[in-house]
Amino acid sequence: MTSQHSRHSAETPQFPRRGSYAEAVRIGALLRKETVGGGLLVLMAAIAIIWANSPWAEGYFWLRDLEFGYEPWHLRLSLGAWAADGLLAIFFFLVGLELKRELVAGDLRRFSTAIVPVVAAIGGVVVPAAFYIAIVAPDAELAKGWAIPTATDIAFAVAVLAIIGSHLPSALRIFLLTLAVVDDLMAIGIIAVFYTESIELAPLLLALLTIALYAVLAQRYRQFFHLRPVAAWAVLLPIGVVAWAFVHAAGIHATIAGVLLGFTIPVLHRRRDAVGEGEPGLAEVFEHRFRPLSAGFAVPVFAFFSAGVALGGPEGFIAALTDPVTIGIVAGLVVGKPIGIVLATWVITRARGIRLDPALKWIDITGVGLLAGIGFTVSLLITELSFPGANPHHDHAKVAILVASLIAAILASILLSIRNRRYRRIALEEAVDDDGDGIPDVYQDR
Repeated sequence: MTSQHSRHSAETPQFPRRGSYAEAVRIGALLRKETVGGGLLVLMAAIAIIWANSPWAEGYFWLRDLEFGYEPWHLRLSLGAWAADGLLAIFFFLVGLELKRELVAGDLRRFSTAIVPVVAAIGGVVVPAAFYIAIVAPDAELAKGWAIPTATDIAFAVAVLAIIGSHLPSALRIFLLTLAVVDDLMAIGIIAVFYTESIELAPLLLALLTIALYAVLAQRYRQFFHLRPVAAWAVLLPIGVVAWAFVHAAGIHATIAGVLLGFTIPVLHRRRDAVGEGEPGLAEVFEHRFRPLSAGFAVPVFAFFSAGVALGGPEGFIAALTDPVTIGIVAGLVVGKPIGIVLATWVITRARGIRLDPALKWIDITGVGLLAGIGFTVSLLITELSFPGANPHHDHAKVAILVASLIAAILASILLSIRNRRYRRIALEEAVDDDGDGIPDVYQDR
Protein backbone atom coordinates (compact mmCIF):
# COMPACT_ATOMS: atom_id res chain seq x y z
CA MET A 1 0.00 0.00 0.00
CA THR A 2 2.86 2.32 0.84
CA SER A 3 4.58 1.73 -2.49
CA GLN A 4 1.30 2.25 -4.30
CA HIS A 5 0.80 5.57 -2.52
CA SER A 6 4.37 6.61 -3.31
CA ARG A 7 3.90 5.72 -6.96
CA HIS A 8 0.67 7.74 -7.08
CA SER A 9 2.37 10.74 -5.47
CA ALA A 10 5.23 10.57 -7.96
CA GLU A 11 2.87 10.46 -10.92
CA THR A 12 0.56 13.26 -9.75
CA PRO A 13 1.87 16.80 -10.25
CA GLN A 14 1.86 18.84 -7.07
CA PHE A 15 1.48 22.58 -6.74
CA PRO A 16 3.22 24.51 -5.39
CA ARG A 17 6.31 22.33 -5.77
CA ARG A 18 8.35 22.33 -2.58
CA GLY A 19 11.38 24.53 -3.17
CA SER A 20 14.95 23.97 -2.18
CA TYR A 21 16.55 25.37 0.95
CA ALA A 22 18.26 28.06 -1.14
CA GLU A 23 14.91 29.07 -2.62
CA ALA A 24 13.34 29.27 0.83
CA VAL A 25 16.21 31.48 2.03
CA ARG A 26 15.82 33.73 -1.02
CA ILE A 27 12.07 34.06 -0.45
CA GLY A 28 12.63 34.90 3.22
CA ALA A 29 15.20 37.57 2.38
CA LEU A 30 12.90 39.07 -0.23
CA LEU A 31 10.03 39.22 2.25
CA ARG A 32 12.18 41.11 4.75
CA LYS A 33 13.30 43.63 2.12
CA GLU A 34 9.82 44.18 0.76
CA THR A 35 8.48 44.81 4.27
CA VAL A 36 10.65 47.93 4.52
CA GLY A 37 9.83 48.98 0.96
CA GLY A 38 6.10 48.49 1.51
CA GLY A 39 6.27 50.56 4.70
CA LEU A 40 8.02 53.42 2.89
CA LEU A 41 5.49 53.17 0.08
CA VAL A 42 2.57 53.60 2.48
CA LEU A 43 4.34 56.40 4.38
CA MET A 44 5.10 58.46 1.26
CA ALA A 45 1.58 57.97 -0.10
CA ALA A 46 0.11 59.08 3.23
CA ILE A 47 2.33 62.19 3.29
CA ALA A 48 1.22 63.05 -0.26
CA ILE A 49 -2.50 62.68 0.55
CA ILE A 50 -2.21 64.74 3.74
CA TRP A 51 -0.18 67.48 2.02
CA ALA A 52 -2.51 67.59 -1.01
CA ASN A 53 -5.49 68.17 1.30
CA SER A 54 -3.82 70.62 3.67
CA PRO A 55 -3.76 74.45 3.60
CA TRP A 56 -0.35 74.09 1.91
CA ALA A 57 -1.68 71.93 -0.95
CA GLU A 58 -0.60 74.49 -3.54
CA GLY A 59 3.04 73.76 -2.68
CA TYR A 60 2.56 70.03 -3.29
CA PHE A 61 1.02 70.51 -6.72
CA TRP A 62 3.63 73.14 -7.66
CA LEU A 63 6.37 70.66 -6.80
CA ARG A 64 4.69 67.77 -8.64
CA ASP A 65 4.14 69.85 -11.79
CA LEU A 66 7.57 71.54 -11.82
CA GLU A 67 9.11 70.86 -15.25
CA PHE A 68 12.72 70.47 -16.31
CA GLY A 69 14.65 68.58 -18.98
CA TYR A 70 15.79 68.87 -22.60
CA GLU A 71 12.82 69.61 -24.87
CA PRO A 72 14.40 68.59 -28.24
CA TRP A 73 14.72 65.04 -26.88
CA HIS A 74 11.13 65.10 -25.56
CA LEU A 75 12.54 65.05 -22.05
CA ARG A 76 11.08 68.24 -20.61
CA LEU A 77 8.88 66.55 -18.01
CA SER A 78 7.30 67.41 -14.69
CA LEU A 79 8.70 65.89 -11.51
CA GLY A 80 5.66 63.64 -11.37
CA ALA A 81 6.30 62.44 -14.93
CA TRP A 82 10.01 61.92 -14.21
CA ALA A 83 9.00 59.72 -11.26
CA ALA A 84 6.52 57.72 -13.36
CA ASP A 85 8.66 57.39 -16.49
CA GLY A 86 12.15 57.51 -15.02
CA LEU A 87 12.26 56.18 -11.46
CA LEU A 88 9.77 53.41 -12.17
CA ALA A 89 12.13 52.16 -14.86
CA ILE A 90 14.35 51.02 -11.97
CA PHE A 91 11.42 49.08 -10.50
CA PHE A 92 10.67 47.49 -13.87
CA PHE A 93 14.35 46.67 -14.36
CA LEU A 94 14.09 44.53 -11.24
CA VAL A 95 10.86 43.04 -12.58
CA GLY A 96 12.79 42.07 -15.71
CA LEU A 97 15.55 40.49 -13.61
CA GLU A 98 13.03 38.53 -11.54
CA LEU A 99 11.12 37.38 -14.60
CA LYS A 100 14.26 36.14 -16.31
CA ARG A 101 15.43 34.35 -13.18
CA GLU A 102 12.08 32.58 -12.88
CA LEU A 103 12.13 31.63 -16.58
CA VAL A 104 15.75 30.40 -16.56
CA ALA A 105 16.26 28.96 -13.09
CA GLY A 106 12.97 29.25 -11.21
CA ASP A 107 9.54 27.64 -11.17
CA LEU A 108 8.54 29.15 -14.53
CA ARG A 109 11.16 27.12 -16.40
CA ARG A 110 9.05 23.97 -16.01
CA PHE A 111 5.66 23.81 -17.66
CA SER A 112 4.29 21.63 -14.86
CA THR A 113 5.08 24.23 -12.20
CA ALA A 114 4.52 27.34 -14.34
CA ILE A 115 1.05 26.51 -15.62
CA VAL A 116 -0.77 27.09 -12.31
CA PRO A 117 0.53 30.59 -11.44
CA VAL A 118 0.35 31.64 -15.10
CA VAL A 119 -3.30 30.62 -15.41
CA ALA A 120 -4.06 32.08 -11.97
CA ALA A 121 -2.53 35.39 -13.04
CA ILE A 122 -4.59 35.38 -16.25
CA GLY A 123 -7.72 34.86 -14.18
CA GLY A 124 -6.60 37.67 -11.91
CA VAL A 125 -6.41 40.00 -14.90
CA VAL A 126 -9.44 38.96 -16.97
CA VAL A 127 -12.04 38.83 -14.17
CA PRO A 128 -11.24 42.26 -12.62
CA ALA A 129 -11.26 43.82 -16.09
CA ALA A 130 -14.66 42.20 -16.74
CA PHE A 131 -16.01 43.56 -13.45
CA TYR A 132 -14.83 47.06 -14.34
CA ILE A 133 -16.20 47.01 -17.89
CA ALA A 134 -19.56 45.64 -16.71
CA ILE A 135 -19.92 48.50 -14.21
CA VAL A 136 -18.85 51.35 -16.53
CA ALA A 137 -20.54 49.87 -19.63
CA PRO A 138 -23.08 52.70 -20.06
CA ASP A 139 -20.22 55.17 -20.66
CA ALA A 140 -17.80 53.95 -23.34
CA GLU A 141 -15.36 56.78 -22.53
CA LEU A 142 -14.68 55.22 -19.12
CA ALA A 143 -13.76 51.84 -20.62
CA LYS A 144 -10.20 53.07 -21.25
CA GLY A 145 -9.51 52.47 -17.55
CA TRP A 146 -10.22 48.73 -17.82
CA ALA A 147 -6.62 47.76 -16.97
CA ILE A 148 -6.41 49.75 -13.73
CA PRO A 149 -7.80 46.97 -11.47
CA THR A 150 -5.77 44.22 -13.16
CA ALA A 151 -2.38 44.95 -11.53
CA THR A 152 -0.94 43.66 -8.25
CA ASP A 153 1.55 45.69 -6.22
CA ILE A 154 4.18 43.09 -5.33
CA ALA A 155 5.96 45.31 -2.78
CA PHE A 156 2.77 46.19 -0.90
CA ALA A 157 1.33 42.65 -1.03
CA VAL A 158 4.55 40.96 0.03
CA ALA A 159 5.00 43.51 2.84
CA VAL A 160 1.57 42.60 4.25
CA LEU A 161 2.40 38.92 3.83
CA ALA A 162 5.69 39.29 5.70
CA ILE A 163 4.03 41.11 8.60
CA ILE A 164 1.14 38.70 9.16
CA GLY A 165 2.53 35.45 7.73
CA SER A 166 5.32 34.46 10.09
CA HIS A 167 4.22 30.81 9.91
CA LEU A 168 3.10 30.84 6.30
CA PRO A 169 4.32 27.78 4.38
CA SER A 170 7.01 28.53 1.84
CA ALA A 171 4.87 26.95 -0.90
CA LEU A 172 2.21 29.63 -0.53
CA ARG A 173 4.79 32.40 -0.39
CA ILE A 174 6.34 31.12 -3.61
CA PHE A 175 2.86 30.98 -5.17
CA LEU A 176 2.22 34.64 -4.32
CA LEU A 177 5.60 35.80 -5.60
CA THR A 178 5.38 33.78 -8.81
CA LEU A 179 1.82 34.97 -9.35
CA ALA A 180 2.91 38.58 -8.81
CA VAL A 181 5.83 38.18 -11.24
CA VAL A 182 3.53 36.82 -13.96
CA ASP A 183 1.04 39.58 -13.14
CA ASP A 184 3.80 42.15 -13.66
CA LEU A 185 4.64 40.55 -17.02
CA MET A 186 1.03 40.88 -18.11
CA ALA A 187 0.91 44.48 -16.90
CA ILE A 188 4.01 45.23 -18.95
CA GLY A 189 2.34 43.72 -22.01
CA ILE A 190 -0.83 45.72 -21.41
CA ILE A 191 1.12 48.98 -21.12
CA ALA A 192 3.15 48.24 -24.23
CA VAL A 193 0.21 47.15 -26.41
CA PHE A 194 -2.77 49.19 -25.23
CA TYR A 195 -1.16 52.41 -24.05
CA THR A 196 1.17 53.10 -26.95
CA GLU A 197 -0.61 55.43 -29.37
CA SER A 198 2.10 55.88 -32.00
CA ILE A 199 5.68 54.71 -32.49
CA GLU A 200 8.57 56.70 -33.93
CA LEU A 201 10.68 54.19 -35.87
CA ALA A 202 14.03 56.02 -35.81
CA PRO A 203 14.24 56.35 -31.99
CA LEU A 204 12.91 52.80 -31.66
CA LEU A 205 15.69 51.44 -33.86
CA LEU A 206 18.30 53.40 -31.90
CA ALA A 207 16.79 52.07 -28.67
CA LEU A 208 17.05 48.47 -29.87
CA LEU A 209 20.65 48.97 -30.97
CA THR A 210 21.54 50.50 -27.60
CA ILE A 211 19.84 47.67 -25.71
CA ALA A 212 21.71 45.16 -27.90
CA LEU A 213 25.01 46.84 -26.97
CA TYR A 214 24.01 46.70 -23.30
CA ALA A 215 23.21 42.97 -23.68
CA VAL A 216 26.53 42.15 -25.36
CA LEU A 217 28.52 43.89 -22.62
CA ALA A 218 26.47 42.31 -19.81
CA GLN A 219 26.78 38.84 -21.31
CA ARG A 220 30.43 38.96 -22.36
CA TYR A 221 31.80 40.69 -19.27
CA ARG A 222 29.48 39.21 -16.67
CA GLN A 223 32.32 38.32 -14.27
CA PHE A 224 33.81 41.79 -14.61
CA PHE A 225 30.52 43.43 -13.59
CA HIS A 226 30.01 40.76 -10.94
CA LEU A 227 33.33 41.39 -9.19
CA ARG A 228 33.49 45.17 -9.70
CA PRO A 229 30.27 46.90 -8.57
CA VAL A 230 31.50 50.34 -9.70
CA ALA A 231 31.81 49.07 -13.29
CA ALA A 232 28.07 48.57 -13.61
CA TRP A 233 27.42 52.16 -12.56
CA ALA A 234 30.19 53.55 -14.80
CA VAL A 235 29.52 51.47 -17.94
CA LEU A 236 26.07 49.87 -17.97
CA LEU A 237 24.12 52.65 -16.28
CA PRO A 238 24.93 55.37 -18.87
CA ILE A 239 24.07 52.98 -21.72
CA GLY A 240 20.83 52.06 -19.96
CA VAL A 241 19.90 55.73 -19.56
CA VAL A 242 20.46 56.32 -23.29
CA ALA A 243 18.30 53.28 -24.13
CA TRP A 244 15.60 54.61 -21.78
CA ALA A 245 15.67 58.03 -23.51
CA PHE A 246 15.34 56.47 -26.97
CA VAL A 247 12.41 54.28 -25.85
CA HIS A 248 10.72 57.37 -24.40
CA ALA A 249 11.30 59.30 -27.63
CA ALA A 250 9.87 56.39 -29.63
CA GLY A 251 6.49 56.89 -27.96
CA ILE A 252 6.61 53.68 -25.89
CA HIS A 253 6.26 54.05 -22.14
CA ALA A 254 9.83 54.30 -20.93
CA THR A 255 9.40 51.74 -18.14
CA ILE A 256 9.40 49.07 -20.88
CA ALA A 257 13.08 49.93 -21.34
CA GLY A 258 13.72 48.82 -17.77
CA VAL A 259 12.15 45.43 -18.42
CA LEU A 260 14.10 44.88 -21.65
CA LEU A 261 17.38 45.83 -20.01
CA GLY A 262 16.63 43.49 -17.11
CA PHE A 263 16.04 40.64 -19.53
CA THR A 264 19.55 41.08 -20.99
CA ILE A 265 21.34 40.33 -17.70
CA PRO A 266 22.64 36.72 -17.52
CA VAL A 267 21.20 34.50 -14.79
CA LEU A 268 23.65 31.59 -14.92
CA HIS A 269 27.43 31.36 -15.05
CA ARG A 270 29.36 30.10 -18.05
CA ARG A 271 31.50 27.02 -17.60
CA ARG A 272 34.68 28.91 -18.39
CA ASP A 273 34.00 31.37 -15.55
CA ALA A 274 35.05 28.64 -13.10
CA VAL A 275 33.01 29.99 -10.20
CA GLY A 276 32.12 28.02 -7.09
CA GLU A 277 28.90 26.05 -6.80
CA GLY A 278 26.11 28.16 -5.40
CA GLU A 279 27.77 31.42 -6.42
CA PRO A 280 24.97 33.81 -7.48
CA GLY A 281 24.71 34.84 -11.11
CA LEU A 282 24.85 38.42 -12.32
CA ALA A 283 21.04 38.79 -12.32
CA GLU A 284 20.87 37.86 -8.64
CA VAL A 285 23.82 40.12 -7.82
CA PHE A 286 22.17 43.06 -9.59
CA GLU A 287 18.91 42.32 -7.82
CA HIS A 288 20.62 42.57 -4.42
CA ARG A 289 22.44 45.75 -5.45
CA PHE A 290 19.52 47.63 -6.96
CA ARG A 291 16.49 46.44 -4.95
CA PRO A 292 17.26 48.87 -2.07
CA LEU A 293 17.35 51.71 -4.62
CA SER A 294 14.00 50.64 -6.03
CA ALA A 295 12.18 49.78 -2.78
CA GLY A 296 13.82 52.50 -0.71
CA PHE A 297 13.73 55.41 -3.15
CA ALA A 298 12.25 54.96 -6.64
CA VAL A 299 8.87 53.42 -5.78
CA PRO A 300 8.22 55.56 -2.65
CA VAL A 301 9.03 58.76 -4.57
CA PHE A 302 6.69 57.68 -7.37
CA ALA A 303 4.00 56.99 -4.77
CA PHE A 304 4.56 60.44 -3.27
CA PHE A 305 4.02 62.23 -6.58
CA SER A 306 1.21 59.97 -7.79
CA ALA A 307 -0.93 59.42 -4.70
CA GLY A 308 -1.47 63.09 -3.84
CA VAL A 309 -5.14 63.67 -4.61
CA ALA A 310 -7.16 66.72 -3.54
CA LEU A 311 -10.34 65.10 -2.23
CA GLY A 312 -12.29 68.35 -1.93
CA GLY A 313 -13.59 67.63 1.55
CA PRO A 314 -16.36 65.17 2.49
CA GLU A 315 -18.46 66.13 -0.54
CA GLY A 316 -15.60 65.53 -2.93
CA PHE A 317 -14.82 62.20 -1.31
CA ILE A 318 -18.44 61.09 -1.59
CA ALA A 319 -18.49 62.21 -5.23
CA ALA A 320 -15.39 60.11 -5.86
CA LEU A 321 -16.92 57.04 -4.20
CA THR A 322 -20.07 57.27 -6.33
CA ASP A 323 -18.17 57.58 -9.60
CA PRO A 324 -18.63 54.41 -11.74
CA VAL A 325 -14.85 54.41 -12.28
CA THR A 326 -14.31 54.18 -8.52
CA ILE A 327 -16.93 51.47 -8.09
CA GLY A 328 -15.49 49.49 -11.00
CA ILE A 329 -11.91 49.67 -9.72
CA VAL A 330 -12.84 48.76 -6.14
CA ALA A 331 -15.04 45.88 -7.31
CA GLY A 332 -12.32 44.67 -9.68
CA LEU A 333 -9.53 44.68 -7.11
CA VAL A 334 -11.41 43.57 -3.99
CA VAL A 335 -13.86 41.09 -5.55
CA GLY A 336 -12.66 40.35 -9.08
CA LYS A 337 -9.02 39.61 -8.20
CA PRO A 338 -9.65 36.86 -5.61
CA ILE A 339 -12.49 35.34 -7.65
CA GLY A 340 -10.37 35.28 -10.81
CA ILE A 341 -7.31 33.82 -9.10
CA VAL A 342 -9.15 31.17 -7.07
CA LEU A 343 -11.43 30.15 -9.94
CA ALA A 344 -8.57 29.94 -12.45
CA THR A 345 -6.45 27.94 -9.99
CA TRP A 346 -9.33 25.52 -9.33
CA VAL A 347 -9.99 25.03 -13.05
CA ILE A 348 -6.36 24.40 -14.01
CA THR A 349 -5.68 22.03 -11.11
CA ARG A 350 -8.77 20.00 -12.01
CA ALA A 351 -8.11 20.07 -15.74
CA ARG A 352 -4.43 19.06 -15.39
CA GLY A 353 -4.88 16.68 -12.49
CA ILE A 354 -2.63 18.77 -10.26
CA ARG A 355 -3.06 18.44 -6.51
CA LEU A 356 -2.43 21.28 -4.11
CA ASP A 357 0.38 20.96 -1.61
CA PRO A 358 -1.08 19.03 1.37
CA ALA A 359 -0.17 21.97 3.63
CA LEU A 360 -2.52 24.28 1.73
CA LYS A 361 -6.26 24.72 1.65
CA TRP A 362 -8.41 26.67 -0.75
CA ILE A 363 -9.00 29.26 1.94
CA ASP A 364 -5.23 29.93 1.81
CA ILE A 365 -5.41 30.51 -1.95
CA THR A 366 -8.31 32.88 -1.28
CA GLY A 367 -6.07 34.82 1.11
CA VAL A 368 -3.45 35.15 -1.61
CA GLY A 369 -6.19 36.29 -4.01
CA LEU A 370 -7.14 39.05 -1.57
CA LEU A 371 -3.49 40.07 -1.23
CA ALA A 372 -3.29 40.29 -5.02
CA GLY A 373 -6.12 42.83 -4.82
CA ILE A 374 -3.61 45.33 -3.45
CA GLY A 375 -3.02 47.20 -6.67
CA PHE A 376 -0.98 50.28 -5.97
CA THR A 377 2.16 51.16 -7.91
CA VAL A 378 1.30 49.75 -11.35
CA SER A 379 -2.41 50.63 -10.96
CA LEU A 380 -1.46 54.26 -10.30
CA LEU A 381 0.81 54.18 -13.34
CA ILE A 382 -1.97 52.82 -15.56
CA THR A 383 -4.28 55.53 -14.20
CA GLU A 384 -1.82 58.15 -15.42
CA LEU A 385 -1.96 56.54 -18.87
CA SER A 386 -5.75 56.04 -18.91
CA PHE A 387 -7.07 59.44 -17.83
CA PRO A 388 -5.31 62.80 -18.38
CA GLY A 389 -4.62 64.86 -15.28
CA ALA A 390 -7.42 67.32 -16.09
CA ASN A 391 -9.98 64.52 -16.33
CA PRO A 392 -12.03 64.28 -13.08
CA HIS A 393 -11.88 60.50 -13.31
CA HIS A 394 -8.08 60.76 -12.93
CA ASP A 395 -8.29 61.67 -9.23
CA HIS A 396 -11.32 59.46 -8.63
CA ALA A 397 -9.42 56.46 -9.99
CA LYS A 398 -6.55 57.17 -7.59
CA VAL A 399 -8.99 57.39 -4.68
CA ALA A 400 -10.43 54.06 -5.79
CA ILE A 401 -6.98 52.43 -5.88
CA LEU A 402 -6.15 53.67 -2.39
CA VAL A 403 -9.51 52.57 -0.96
CA ALA A 404 -9.46 49.19 -2.71
CA SER A 405 -5.87 48.48 -1.68
CA LEU A 406 -6.71 49.32 1.94
CA ILE A 407 -9.81 47.10 1.92
CA ALA A 408 -7.95 44.23 0.27
CA ALA A 409 -5.07 44.53 2.76
CA ILE A 410 -7.46 44.51 5.73
CA LEU A 411 -9.49 41.54 4.47
CA ALA A 412 -6.35 39.56 3.62
CA SER A 413 -4.84 40.36 7.02
CA ILE A 414 -7.96 39.18 8.84
CA LEU A 415 -8.25 35.97 6.85
CA LEU A 416 -4.57 35.03 6.97
CA SER A 417 -4.28 35.94 10.65
CA ILE A 418 -7.11 33.52 11.40
CA ARG A 419 -5.20 30.90 9.43
CA ASN A 420 -1.98 31.61 11.31
CA ARG A 421 -2.50 28.71 13.73
CA ARG A 422 -2.80 26.41 10.74
CA TYR A 423 0.38 27.87 9.26
CA ARG A 424 2.25 27.14 12.50
CA ARG A 425 1.20 23.51 12.28
CA ILE A 426 2.31 23.38 8.64
CA ALA A 427 5.70 24.80 9.62
CA LEU A 428 6.10 22.02 12.16
CA GLU A 429 5.28 19.43 9.50
CA GLU A 430 8.03 20.83 7.29
CA ALA A 431 10.61 20.97 10.08
CA VAL A 432 13.04 18.09 10.53
CA ASP A 433 13.06 16.55 14.00
CA ASP A 434 15.90 17.13 16.40
CA ASP A 435 17.53 13.72 15.98
CA GLY A 436 18.27 14.55 12.36
CA ASP A 437 16.78 11.42 10.79
CA GLY A 438 15.04 13.51 8.13
CA ILE A 439 11.51 12.54 9.24
CA PRO A 440 9.31 15.38 10.51
CA ASP A 441 8.04 14.82 14.05
CA VAL A 442 4.43 15.14 12.99
CA TYR A 443 4.76 12.09 10.74
CA GLN A 444 6.36 10.10 13.58
CA ASP A 445 3.38 10.98 15.78
CA ARG A 446 1.11 9.47 13.17
